[in-house]
Amino acid sequence: MPDTPHPPTTTETHCPYCALQCGTRLTRDRTTAVTVEPADFPVNRGRLCQKGWTAPEVLAATDRLRTPLVRGRDGRLLTASWDSALDTVAEGLDRIRARHGADALAVFGGGGLTNEKAYLLGKFARLALGTRNIDYNGRFCMSSAAAAGNDAFGVDRGLPFPVTDLARARTVLLAGANVAETMPPLMQHLEGARLIVVDPRYSATARRAAVHLQPAPGTDLALALGMLHLAVTEGLVDKAYIDRRTSGFETAMGRAAAWWPERVEAVTGVPVRAQRTAVHLLAESPDSYILTGRGVEQHRQGTATTAAFINLALALGLPGTPGGGYGCLTGQGNGQGGREHGQKSDQLPGYRSLTDPADRAHVAGVWGVPPGRLPGPGLRAYELLDALGEEHGPRALLVLGSNPVVSAPDAARITARLASLDLLVVADFVPSETARMADVVVPVTQWAEEEGTLTNLEGRVLRRRALLSPPPLVRSDLEVLHGIAVRLGEPAEHYPTAPQEVFEELRAASRGGRADYSGISYDRLDAGESLYWPCPDTDKPHPGTPRLFLDGFAHLDGRARFAEVEHDGPAEETSGSYPVHATTGRILTHYQSGAQTRRVAELAAVAAGPFVEVHPDTAARHGLTDGGLARVTSARGGMTARVRLDPTLRPDTVFLPFHFSGDGRANLVTNPALDPRSGMPEFKVSAVRLEPLPE
Repeated sequence: MPDTPHPPTTTETHCPYCALQCGTRLTRDRTTAVTVEPADFPVNRGRLCQKGWTAPEVLAATDRLRTPLVRGRDGRLLTASWDSALDTVAEGLDRIRARHGADALAVFGGGGLTNEKAYLLGKFARLALGTRNIDYNGRFCMSSAAAAGNDAFGVDRGLPFPVTDLARARTVLLAGANVAETMPPLMQHLEGARLIVVDPRYSATARRAAVHLQPAPGTDLALALGMLHLAVTEGLVDKAYIDRRTSGFETAMGRAAAWWPERVEAVTGVPVRAQRTAVHLLAESPDSYILTGRGVEQHRQGTATTAAFINLALALGLPGTPGGGYGCLTGQGNGQGGREHGQKSDQLPGYRSLTDPADRAHVAGVWGVPPGRLPGPGLRAYELLDALGEEHGPRALLVLGSNPVVSAPDAARITARLASLDLLVVADFVPSETARMADVVVPVTQWAEEEGTLTNLEGRVLRRRALLSPPPLVRSDLEVLHGIAVRLGEPAEHYPTAPQEVFEELRAASRGGRADYSGISYDRLDAGESLYWPCPDTDKPHPGTPRLFLDGFAHLDGRARFAEVEHDGPAEETSGSYPVHATTGRILTHYQSGAQTRRVAELAAVAAGPFVEVHPDTAARHGLTDGGLARVTSARGGMTARVRLDPTLRPDTVFLPFHFSGDGRANLVTNPALDPRSGMPEFKVSAVRLEPLPE
């Protein structure tokens, strides 16, 4: 069913990809062909990246899912009616729950789901299924930064200031963030700043930097400790700010004291002179920012590494000041909102805690159930996927907005775990690699066919608007959840299918929470208001909070917390059998698992298949040639990629983009070693060997 009965011919909405959420204007002609133009929206100011310009092509994908599919006795996916498909799902869930208990059912969501979908998905899992086992792919993206931000500031909002504030920056440290490729329109806001880039690759962003710090993979924490050491020993810290606005500095500095510059160089490979130059640029500039990305977060010490860069920012007096700050560059389209409203394993809407009695009571009251009906925290993303089909693990999984066959670490193992399930249900709009494994596939709407809200990396809540009606047999994710819940015996009115109705309930559930949306409404957003959370419901309409921490941090005492952290190195060191580090990341022309962008001819023409970037000396040692095939193998498995020689790489490191499928999946080699605090796998460091392959 379409969200709007007569969609307009032109609409203002937002790009379906990254968390920048560039403003766009979509237009359809009489044949329903869609064109896109960039809007003059603050974050993109009339610009789009290559992915944004080509986004409408996915709407017309030739293999678009248009009808439900149910796997027959012969093992093939066969066309089915909606009633047959949903009956199959509900009967399977009921059967498994009766035999193995509610926790034998699991849900895996996504950071691209709208706020309404993420909210209803969490409610569905905890009430309709009664399971504690729900998590989402954002655990692989933002969890380390979220944990570090909550610890330091008392709240987690990627950028606690508008993107446009960066235009006034004089110096910006980008740690593990290649924004020139992952968020190209953001670069216009950094044009006036001297960039310090921390990246083991000489990335497109590093090529624009005044200083490039190129540490060995897995040593960012040592580098951050060393930079704090230099800031203190060279008299560059803001002592008045530290005394007035923070706590824990002496303990944090006690750890950093052991990381003198020469030791940092020995561990990271970053020259002392470059360390010193970077710290002085940050400290002596009147308007400095430190921004982190996945490069420092996707480690088994990702939370500690992010915290170490926050420590540096606090020591320099940056967070909560008008001309500087710390921020995390959220990745997925709704990576911010998606982690606020209940699809995380330990969380309730409004960024409430599933273990806090008052939080449980508030949300249970909104849902009309006793607090005791809410399950406790469940398994985190990799732990959940790794437990599928095991003796005491989930036997059924519902997947919305995710493609773990490609995106999960140790992908061969996770693929095997998915195959062992009694029931796998996938909602998607294209036949992703995970959908192809499913017992039931339900076709759902795409971004230009649905209404809703998303929250971008700066905490601004945005409206997604429909331009097209979906194909006749395609339904929204909200309708799918409603249909299953009703078949499981839940009251129909508890699972609305109208996005605005769901958002009204979300407002009530978030009221008084850390991420308070209660003062935000569709009417205010449609009137053009710029609303950043927290935005409580007050007698006089609250204007929202574009800039956090100016008057104090979110801890009860108003102070930010330094963290006591220590470098411990990657979980997996190189050896004679696996002599090279592999690190992974995104490239300009593709997004996440590639399920959308690999279907765009223009993007696929630029990067049609998997490749591995290798230093020429490393290639020569391993018998590899430019353009030839290579086998990249870790202790977990191997993948095949075409060699691209890159003399700017560290000789001890190779780079693998993670957008490709089949035998080209980078995650066939990645390490599932987890950050104990956040549950983040160590995507960024794996020990591998390289071998040439014949054509």
